[in-house]
Amino acid sequence: MAKFKKKNKTEENIPTSALPDIIFMLLFFFMVTTVLREQELLVEQKLPQATQLQKLEKKSLISYLFLGKPKNPSVYGTEPRIQANDRLISTGDIIQWVNEEKDKLSEAEREQIYISLKADRDVKMGPVADIQLELREADARKILYASVGKVNQDD
Repeated sequence: MAKFKKKNKTEENIPTSALPDIIFMLLFFFMVTTVLREQELLVEQKLPQATQLQKLEKKSLISYLFLGKPKNPSVYGTEPRIQANDRLISTGDIIQWVNEEKDKLSEAEREQIYISLKADRDVKMGPVADIQLELREADARKILYASVGKVNQDD
């Protein structure tokens, strides 16, 4: 009779030949599915020139309001309109919009929110003053006025 010997060593190798393929597929998946969000402007934007500009470091605290004539006047008319994120809002909706923007921030950052007003250079001061008043009511008192120009790096 033949005696069977019991093997004492067992090999536990994990096959790693497919690992680079798996990593490449994951990398490709995340590259394809990640979206860098850009707003589509629904209003015209020709920013005014500026002589003195200051650059902000923490851009996550900035929320943008765009003010200008609609790009599609047959649907939205010819009067200047306010765009917040990807939708047109009225002056009365600004307080609600500011509260929504504050809710996106941590509790410690909510009072540090900046509102960047990007107004077309052809817009009259009346709508700008209305927006300022609504922002004051919403307790968003840090307002930035966007413009084009050269940022002074000497500071």
